[in-house]
Amino acid sequence: MRKSKPKKRILLPDPKFGDVLVTRFVNNLMLQGKKSIAYSIFYDAIDIVGEKMKDSEKAPLDIWKKALENVTPQVEVKSRRVGGANFQVPMEVRPERKISLSMKNMILFSRKRSGRSMAEKLAAEIIAAYNNEGAAFKRKEDMHKMAEANKAFAHFRF
Repeated sequence: MRKSKPKKRILLPDPKFGDVLVTRFVNNLMLQGKKSIAYSIFYDAIDIVGEKMKDSEKAPLDIWKKALENVTPQVEVKSRRVGGANFQVPMEVRPERKISLSMKNMILFSRKRSGRSMAEKLAAEIIAAYNNEGAAFKRKEDMHKMAEANKAFAHFRF
């Protein structure tokens, strides 16, 4: 490779919780550079989660983190061409990519949900993911099933 890898940008922690992971999530949630709107959607969603999960002794932010953890894939399949045939080769996911995949899946499936506002849809998806259900969790399960089914091609790893 001729060019060097670009430096990782340092993200500032968010104003309410002081967490860099929240900032990263909000950056993925943001559309057309509207960061303040993305923050308000996220904070409203966390408030809704806090309302709905009152009986749980965990803080809403901890519920969100656990939900993210539940939708984080460990393995994925990548296409690899070997001798004129394409194989789905299972590979372990890099730590940075794990976080980004889980966030993007959660946001994608929250957008697809039916609901009134984005904050409500996101809150519903967070609660579903926390309880090991919902579309984002199903996506992770499907990825793991695909990797398990193609375990025989693991020796084609590159």
